[in-house]
Amino acid sequence: MQNTVLFKEHKIWAWFILLSIVIGLLLALFSGSLQFKRPMGADMPLDEFKTHMDERISVLMKIYEIPGCSIALVNDGEIVWTEAYGYADVESGRALTVDTPMSVQSITKSVTAWGIMRLAEKGLIDLDAPVSKYLKSWQFPDSDYPTEKITIRQLLSHTAGMPLGDFNNIYAPDEVMPSSRSVMTGEAVPEREAGAGFAYSNVGYNILEILIEDVTGQSFSEYLRSEVLLPLGMESATFEIDTTETPYPPTGYNLSGKPVPVYLYPSKASGGLFATANDIARFVAAGLKENTVLNFESVEQMYQPESYKIGIYGLVFGAYGFGHFIEKLPNGLSSISHGGQGSGIMTHFQSVPETGDAVVILTNSQRSWPFIAYVLSEWAQWRSFPSVGMGKIIWGQHGICAVIGMLIAASLLIILRRIIGFHRQKRAVFRVLQAVTAFILLGVLVWCVFQEYLFVTSVFPVLSVWLGVSVFGFSIALLLSALLPVHLRKPDNL
Repeated sequence: MQNTVLFKEHKIWAWFILLSIVIGLLLALFSGSLQFKRPMGADMPLDEFKTHMDERISVLMKIYEIPGCSIALVNDGEIVWTEAYGYADVESGRALTVDTPMSVQSITKSVTAWGIMRLAEKGLIDLDAPVSKYLKSWQFPDSDYPTEKITIRQLLSHTAGMPLGDFNNIYAPDEVMPSSRSVMTGEAVPEREAGAGFAYSNVGYNILEILIEDVTGQSFSEYLRSEVLLPLGMESATFEIDTTETPYPPTGYNLSGKPVPVYLYPSKASGGLFATANDIARFVAAGLKENTVLNFESVEQMYQPESYKIGIYGLVFGAYGFGHFIEKLPNGLSSISHGGQGSGIMTHFQSVPETGDAVVILTNSQRSWPFIAYVLSEWAQWRSFPSVGMGKIIWGQHGICAVIGMLIAASLLIILRRIIGFHRQKRAVFRVLQAVTAFILLGVLVWCVFQEYLFVTSVFPVLSVWLGVSVFGFSIALLLSALLPVHLRKPDNL
């Protein structure tokens, strides 16, 4: 009898594994996370690659419900392609064009770093000096950690112990905003001692904005425009939005697909830049060759790792320098990048200085991380870089599909076993454990529903919904198995 039961239990496990694989693969195909495409190499002509990407981008935008995307490609240090797809505003039908400036969010930090390095080259600041030495119009608020030794280098590399900051503090372009200094007085309170480690911080870069203004006597916008943006040919790039100008920046769309009107932050240095993909491509290309803003040594300094232990960002990147993430590609080359995320916006640029290659991707959707990962992977494959760190999002999708497949398979088998009556009498403690597990999972789901932002939903906007549904189904199956009375019957087979 015992051998018979064990044999049937083994058959249950066999069915569980088979169902998990089948369901996971079907879900991967249905959700677009598993896609079959022809191999590409660096020998593919540019025109053929552009045609290929036109098709791929259109398909990916539909899968992930991306309203609009603007892309630019740099090859051998020169911009070779810019294109825009979809809508700047879905409701009005306004098309997104290559001339439409878009919020680039935290890509702004990379531009701000250039502005700081420009001051250093001129001898106006010392990167290793306390930032308070240069602050004339503002001072740090009282805190539990010393601020007098916080250096410019630490602010640039997110090692100053500053908090992330309130990225929901946004305003319409024609709305009265508080000053950057008043906002910093409330937010610039260290959460740890300076130099203790990496902590990504908008606040740290916004302090650099005040530094620039106090050192130069210009507004941050004026200084960056005259010293960085215009010299690099970024003529459409701006920190100011005129509501009467056209083309107007696109409407953003959040994780639920709801429109997010154009907005501004009180501080600009961490995420306030608006630019076209062509503008950002010019900026990235400037870091690949000789330029009129910074010398080679300054650019190299920005691209050198300052922090290797970068928290959750370490899942994708290897280190952080000055305003740039750094990673080592599988072929041994170094790659420089930065992304941006705000309400309704996601952006990214990636470059490989040693080959002169780069790509810029700007979208007006908060559902774009998988989309960006696929575009980057296509580009990397074409340029023979094997892969880039953001491509791990694709592997993450495969992993989630596997988990969902297992949850659905387990739920089906639990229900099937009750229907056909194949049960061994369970101990009371096991039934209690099942019920408790089910209630915990349901509680976690309820908590998730009431969160304004979830990392897993942001990175996996499609599969996170399936994951939630499968966890709910598994919880209900567990609960029913634990609470409903058991009717023992021995089936002939399963």
